[in-house]
Amino acid sequence: MDYFLQQTLNALSIGGEYALLALGLAIVFSVMGLVNFAHGELITLGGYAMYFTLLFAGPPVALLIPVCILGAMLAAVAFDKVAFRPVRNAPPTTGLLTAFGVSIIIQNILVIFVATRARPVPTPDWMRGNFMVGELSIPVLQVLEFAVTCLALAGLLLLLNRTVVGLAMRAAAKDFVAVRMVGIKANRVIMTAFAVSGVLAGIAAVFIISRRGAVDPFMGFIPLLKAFVACVLGGFGSLLGALVGGIVLGCVEVFLQVVLPPDIAGYRDAFVFLLVGLVLVLKPEGLVGKRAELGDKEE
Repeated sequence: MDYFLQQTLNALSIGGEYALLALGLAIVFSVMGLVNFAHGELITLGGYAMYFTLLFAGPPVALLIPVCILGAMLAAVAFDKVAFRPVRNAPPTTGLLTAFGVSIIIQNILVIFVATRARPVPTPDWMRGNFMVGELSIPVLQVLEFAVTCLALAGLLLLLNRTVVGLAMRAAAKDFVAVRMVGIKANRVIMTAFAVSGVLAGIAAVFIISRRGAVDPFMGFIPLLKAFVACVLGGFGSLLGALVGGIVLGCVEVFLQVVLPPDIAGYRDAFVFLLVGLVLVLKPEGLVGKRAELGDKEE
């Protein structure tokens, strides 16, 4: 039973991490129709914000956490203003290529001007270690990750349901033209969506870096890939789908890690994607997405 509880908590913490990233992708997609493949670089830039702040200012390690979140949020807003706003009215494929371009540019800038080697970033002492519940040893980081994910989701719900800009974001996901007709600035809504996605990415980055203990120019790729898969699994464009997809993906990963024999456990991700593919064959709209009529493509 203790082992089962341990793995359940592990699944929820990893799933929460994927859910945070998937929600950031889903928010931008719901407002702009853009799949932001530069979202992974927000994790990387948040991590390097921690590294350079520690290198040049040397504050207490705990203060690096808000630095990471703020760095990711500012990077997301900068991406919108510099890269995505000029192509906002272009075809969707242009925005997609722009996102890939931003990702590649950021990676190469970091490789050229920083280093290809990983740079260490310390974890606050209070995030390390375990505490005992009976005979069960629970990592503090996992509990914090799950608790902060819940708080972040609660804050997101309050923003979307109790603030003017949040209601405007929800309305923009349905009909952007109508939102502009009532006098709400499109730039404000889109910038807020990017800022929220940056905050969520920054929170996830704190836990990713705490697990890794270091930052490198390519560290955002795998989390981005997992977040994208979570969005598709849950139903792209649905915030609930992003949440459900992230939790389910985390649970499936942990389950496979437990049940697969050691000699093939290294192929866990291949089995995960295979299972996701099977789910989408049976339910193409995702677990909670709505089926869209795409026309008859049968002969």
